[in-house]
This record gives sequence, structure tokens and C-alpha cells, in this order.
Amino acid sequence: MIREMLSYEFIQRAFIGGLLVSLCAALLGVSLVLKRYSMIGDGLSHVSFGALSIAIAFGFAPIQFSIPIVIVAAFLLLRMAENGKMKSDAAIAMVSASALAIGVIVTSLTTGLSTDVCSYMFGSILAMSKDDVIMSVILSIIVLIMFGLCYHRIFAVTFDESFSKATGVKVGLYNTLISIFTAVTVVLGIKMMGAMLISSLIIFPALTSMRIFKSFISVTICSATLAVINFSIGLVASYAFSVPAGASVVVANLGMFIVFCLVAAIIKR
Repeated sequence: MIREMLSYEFIQRAFIGGLLVSLCAALLGVSLVLKRYSMIGDGLSHVSFGALSIAIAFGFAPIQFSIPIVIVAAFLLLRMAENGKMKSDAAIAMVSASALAIGVIVTSLTTGLSTDVCSYMFGSILAMSKDDVIMSVILSIIVLIMFGLCYHRIFAVTFDESFSKATGVKVGLYNTLISIFTAVTVVLGIKMMGAMLISSLIIFPALTSMRIFKSFISVTICSATLAVINFSIGLVASYAFSVPAGASVVVANLGMFIVFCLVAAIIKR
């Protein structure tokens, strides 16, 4: 069955692109969850949906139009959280709801709820193009290089920003890089997972790994591994049972989370 599944070119694109996006989301998700910015993925996905709706309505290139807008939104959310004038969860809720509303209004006034718009909302295995796969490869290479070369600085920024600043670490730079890569990951992943489910790729692997592992390096490695495994399981299940790929991946992540919770309980006993 797997050989038959991989004989289709669109599934090959979905498998490669989705696997790399899941890997990037899991690596970035560890820092975001520990810094209590885990819902930023949900907020940015709604911003991405709004931008994609506008792009489709006016005939712009969806990905090229959306990436800079979502990056700007990530900057704004980060800035609001750093200033302390608004709680991060309130800022994310405000931005995500506003962007989603704008996207729905623009869509209803122009093209209506077309197949393209619905695929961005709920995900579609057919949506991944060759350009998306190429961008996923470039993104994953950059993220892996960043984690390999800057692991200790990312660790410091994640757990204690004040101490990191005192020791000369450029906290703003690393927060900005994480925000940018998260924004690009969300835009690329929204085609496969949909705006409603993309945040699960950021949240689930980190939370699952933390059930058993406690050190930052072990949680990071486990999250990356689980992201790859769960996406593969979800894609195979999607093909086998003819269900949406995004939903299958989320259910695979949920199942793994439950397994890790049971294992953690057994270990504790």
C-alpha cells in the first residue's frame, strides 16, 4: 500500500514538504512552548489565512504575498509581548480574530468560498506544489543550521532572557529569527494542515516529549523525531482511510501524546 501511495507525484510532494515543515515546526515549537508563546502558531495561521484569501481574491501569488505579511504580524506580536502593555495571549487572540474576519469578508465580497480558500482553511493533500517543497527544503536547512550553530544561545534565550542579555547574547536577534522562521513554517504548512490545525505541529511534539524528557536537548531531539513519525503515520492513515491528511496528522499526534502520558505515569509509579 505504501509503495502504491508513493507512486503518486502529489503524495510524494506532500510527504517531503509536510515532513520538513513538521520537523521545523517541532524544533521551533520547543522554544515557543517553553516561552509560553505556543499559541503564536494559531495566531499566525489565521493571519496567513487572511493574507491568502486576499491574494486569491486579487490574483496575487499566495505564498509570496503571505510570507512578508505573516512575518510582520510575528514582529508585532513579539513587540507587544515584550513591551508588556498587553498579555501575549490577548495580543494573539486580537490579531488572529481580526485577520480571520478580514479574510472571510474579502472572500465573501470577491470569489466566495472557493475550493482554494477551503483548502487553506482545512488543508488539502493536493495543495503542495514543487515550489512549496523547494521552500520547505530551504527552510529546514536554515533551521537545522541555526539550531546546530546557536543551540546554547537559543537555550539561554528560552529559559532566561535577562541573564542572556547580561552575558552579551543578542536576545532580540534570536527572538526575531525564531519569529521569522515560525511565520514561514506556518505559511508553508497551512496548505497541508489548514489554518485550523497548523498550530498542532508546533504544540504537540514539544508537549509530548516533555511528558518523559526533562532536558532541553532531549526534548528537542524527541520532538523532532516524533514530528517525523507522527506525520508519516498521519499521511499513511489519510491515504488508507480516505480522510483529510491534516486531521490524520493531528490525531496521530494526539495518540502519541496519550501513549507518552501513560508511559510517564508508569515510570512515575
